[in-house]
Amino acid sequence: MKLGLVLNYDQVFEDTLQWCQENEIPTCQLSVSIDKLTDESAKDIAQLTKKYNMHITALVGNWSGPNEWNFTAGPLTLGIVPPAFRAIRINELKACARFAKTLGVPDVCSHMGFVPENPCDALYADFIPSMRDLVNYCGTLGVRLNMETGQETPTTLLRVINDVNANNLGINFDPANFLMYGKANPVDAIRLLAPYVYGVHAKDGDYPTCGNALGHEKPMGEGSVNMELFIKTLFEVGYKGALTIEREISGEQQRKDILTAKKLLNDIISKEVNRC
Repeated sequence: MKLGLVLNYDQVFEDTLQWCQENEIPTCQLSVSIDKLTDESAKDIAQLTKKYNMHITALVGNWSGPNEWNFTAGPLTLGIVPPAFRAIRINELKACARFAKTLGVPDVCSHMGFVPENPCDALYADFIPSMRDLVNYCGTLGVRLNMETGQETPTTLLRVINDVNANNLGINFDPANFLMYGKANPVDAIRLLAPYVYGVHAKDGDYPTCGNALGHEKPMGEGSVNMELFIKTLFEVGYKGALTIEREISGEQQRKDILTAKKLLNDIISKEVNRC
């Protein structure tokens, strides 16, 4: 189970890759903004990742427009669920899939938005054909689309997978998001969703404390995920992909927290390997 990091393709990308190499972080999920999905960017990324021996496990599928990460405006602004933004964002995610194919990256992961839990909701009925179109397009490129967890219950995610009915639709599993959105215990969720999980974030966080705002992300080990039990469960369900650290702050403290997380995760993984 190799460790990774969520990276941005930005002005300090090469410096970040060098830092990852120095700190023995061999994989990443790479976020590239819509305006940088160009042949020139693909060439630059390919050269730099080869230079620093970085393996990209997934491209983060970005989309444009408003995005408010809360319970009030979130359902109206996030992902491809809101009808007002669906068409343009599907085209943007298709562009991400083409970029992933150019780079030779097998997976694209992205938040789809607040998918309605009620299967009889008209918004759900409209969403599924659009989702099927996007997933089928990715399939023609040999790319898998992984839904980032957060806004949906595990049951809703299973329903989407069943209703879209495509073998290239999976899940990018973020244990902290399940807590921060108040949707599920991540250990229970990974047992249910394991057959469809192709990427896993290593992130910690807490349940919400009010009805309008998400719970808070926390440094690894300070939230409610119970990372030791979560990783033990990953081994039990046979997950063999990367464990990608995500720490959604910036600056020097972010790097300190990443290195603390790396040590904690390596200690847990070593313990599980020896136990097995």
